[in-house]
Amino acid sequence: MRLSPRVATLLAVAALPLALTACSSGSSSDQGGTASSDKAAAAKAKDPEASLPTGTQLKKALAPASAFPAGLTIEADGSSDTGDTLLPPSAKKSAKPDCTRLEGTSWIQVSGYKGGVSFAQNDYASKDKTQEVAQEIDTFQGTTAAAVMKSLQSVAAECATFTDTDAHAKVKLTGKSATGLGDEAYTMTLTSGTWQNGTTLIAARSGNSVVTVLSTAGSDNGAASAKKVTRTVLAALKQQA
Repeated sequence: MRLSPRVATLLAVAALPLALTACSSGSSSDQGGTASSDKAAAAKAKDPEASLPTGTQLKKALAPASAFPAGLTIEADGSSDTGDTLLPPSAKKSAKPDCTRLEGTSWIQVSGYKGGVSFAQNDYASKDKTQEVAQEIDTFQGTTAAAVMKSLQSVAAECATFTDTDAHAKVKLTGKSATGLGDEAYTMTLTSGTWQNGTTLIAARSGNSVVTVLSTAGSDNGAASAKKVTRTVLAALKQQA
């Protein structure tokens, strides 16, 4: 089953910090400089976007080729990121989840959220396209990352069975919480009687970022390769932080 890459529209929205000018009366230049620095630091602390990584930074945290199974190479048309800009935050859609999104890359969108204010992704596939492993990191403002994880668990229940878009076959979904992966993690397994192998999806939160991995590689429904890539990305995010 060949999976289509995410089509992202990158909006050139630059997050520019406010320039603060400190004015003092009857104070020395050193005191004025200190006051200005303190105000700038306070403004940065209150800025919800000040500590969020950009797409360029997230791209560096993606797992390298060595983390993927032998025989898989990066897909030239499957890589994208938000660069050095941040996108406007997206609100959750109230519509019923489109379960078929679980078949493709950027499956985080099945949560109802279009994506993070920054993201980076790529995917690796075998030459005959029968095996694929895709990875993505989305960063959100505030508590949205936790809300995304909660929504994905709800999706697992709502999409317990659905019909796939390729073979029009019945797909069964099972989901469970996972331990030892970031601040919280959830794993979903997709199987069908018409597929040669199933699919493992892992979503893991690290602070304001959600790592999502899809794998069809291996004879275990992609479980081992999905976990390895997820752990590699989480370790890189922790190191960046």
